[in-house]
Amino acid sequence: MVTRHIVTYGKMIKFSHTIFALPFALSAVLLALREHPVSSAWPVLWIVLAMVGARSAAMGFNRIVDARFDAKNPRTAGREIPAGKISLLSAGLFVGLSSALFVFSAAMLNPLCFYFSFPVLVLLLSYSFTKRFTMFCHLYLGFVISLAPLGAWMAVTGEFSWRIAVLSAALLTYIAGFDIIYACQDTTFDRDTGLFSMPARIGVRASLHLSSLLHVFSTAAFVALLFVFDLNVIYLITVIMIATLYVIEHVVARPGKPEAIQMAFFNINGVISILLFCGIAADLMVEKWL
Repeated sequence: MVTRHIVTYGKMIKFSHTIFALPFALSAVLLALREHPVSSAWPVLWIVLAMVGARSAAMGFNRIVDARFDAKNPRTAGREIPAGKISLLSAGLFVGLSSALFVFSAAMLNPLCFYFSFPVLVLLLSYSFTKRFTMFCHLYLGFVISLAPLGAWMAVTGEFSWRIAVLSAALLTYIAGFDIIYACQDTTFDRDTGLFSMPARIGVRASLHLSSLLHVFSTAAFVALLFVFDLNVIYLITVIMIATLYVIEHVVARPGKPEAIQMAFFNINGVISILLFCGIAADLMVEKWL
């Protein structure tokens, strides 16, 4: 019974999609620890819990706010709230508990993280409304998620640094780019219901071109990170591999190919985020050994 409920709520918030942002946050942790080593693993644990809480709150709130749209969309009608598997009240309680986990975890890190947790939570929840009035909702989503590396850096160091903002810029354009690709699935529905996704406003082809441009910027930010943090050849090879995956993604994601869009969205982008973390981790490990 308990396991079934956990699985149901995990499906509601697409827990598997945590794979997109968490590796970026953990990459920021590694870069911070390189310069500010800590003697305990507790900060890393609280960072992970904060990430889980923040994302769960944001996704749960999004499912509540979008429930009436999801019920009308054939692609999303089977989601947990419109399908009646989770009530709005239960989902609201879940969002409240997830928000509390996020704020509490931030408080356990340091005062700076605690103070910032409140405006960050507002930004996370407010994303759910942006698709109602602006086609730049994808960029807003990227911006909100890009706060993860900044938060992880501040959790370890207790201060802000412009250098980690380079990683956040890479994450922003990575997220916004593939969110535009994902939105191509609902172009007709979004137009019919008056929602402001990029594909619904400027068309699928133009949106995919914009997504490609964003991923060029993302690649440029990854390259910049090489110099900002004085990384080494393993990281450079990682960036080349990521750039190659971006090219594959945009070759695969074509108008009128929903199955290809799904593959590009989850499979390729999931590999990119994990590859980044592994590349940075390997680069720093070899640097330490040498």
